[in-house]
Amino acid sequence: MTERDDLDSNVEDDAYVIEDSGETLETFDLEAEVQAARESGEESGIAPVAESAQVEELRKEIHDLRDRLLRSRADIDNFRKRTEREKQDFYRYALSDIMRELLPVLDNFERALAAKAQSAEDVLVGVDLIYKQLSDVLSKAGLRPIDEAGVPFDPSIHEAVARDEESTLPAHAVASIFQKGYMLNERLVRPAMVMVSTGSASDSEANPTVDADEASEG
Repeated sequence: MTERDDLDSNVEDDAYVIEDSGETLETFDLEAEVQAARESGEESGIAPVAESAQVEELRKEIHDLRDRLLRSRADIDNFRKRTEREKQDFYRYALSDIMRELLPVLDNFERALAAKAQSAEDVLVGVDLIYKQLSDVLSKAGLRPIDEAGVPFDPSIHEAVARDEESTLPAHAVASIFQKGYMLNERLVRPAMVMVSTGSASDSEANPTVDADEASEG
């Protein structure tokens, strides 16, 4: 065998097949094989077990949060129903205190109607007493009348139904009260129906010389 034959034989030995994959030393990529082995180890090693435990923990946490959310919704719904029921009860029985105060007034009316052989004076006295009793009950509840004359007209509490041209009060003053108004604490229940002064008589009294001149001219 010649030296060349030995070289050709060595070349053929260097080109042997690796793991029966068909790859030769010239085409073998070491970095790629290391990366593939690392990925294969991650896929078949401890990582999937750790990932599975983490997923299970997340599922448990989601289940707990869902359960807590459902409980919170149920509590809110129960609170809303309880609040609505309490509100209805409040509106239904809010007047129980004042009704209790009005019962004696009703009793006195019934006694007055049941009484016999009363004089007109006795009836008047009885009605006056019941009126005062009723007024005291309503005043205690916060009701107060709007019945003052001589004050400036206030459209927020007064309702003008007529003009008084003979009133000596200044213009836009309340000359008289046709019907009382009422306030419940700070809220208007009913405006007072009033007659409003035009100020004509007041101007005449303030300028008597003008009236004298008009009379002389007439």
